[in-house]
Amino acid sequence: MIEQENPLTEAVYYILLTLRKPNHGYGIIQEVEQLTGGRVVLGAGTLYGAIQTLLKKGWIDIYSIDTESRKKKEYVISDLGKKVFEIERQRLEELLRNADLMKEGEEKDD
Repeated sequence: MIEQENPLTEAVYYILLTLRKPNHGYGIIQEVEQLTGGRVVLGAGTLYGAIQTLLKKGWIDIYSIDTESRKKKEYVISDLGKKVFEIERQRLEELLRNADLMKEGEEKDD
């Protein structure tokens, strides 16, 4: 059974999104900032705390460790993490669909 915590925090959502391909911590920070146009900036403490939690839950895996450059680790989303991410993506799509339905209903009432 998937240990699901809905809703995911925005930070966790973006970390999982950026780990569809192997990435290291600084790369995650840069990619999240780029994806959000600078609206979301992950601090190192937030990122590495989340990474530890995601590793414990089995939502991400260590992909590689570069022992020659300060033991830089690359992480990647696990199969379980992909399932959790997809559940959250579907939940968010439902929210948007329902908002659109309500908006259409309001426009017809005008």
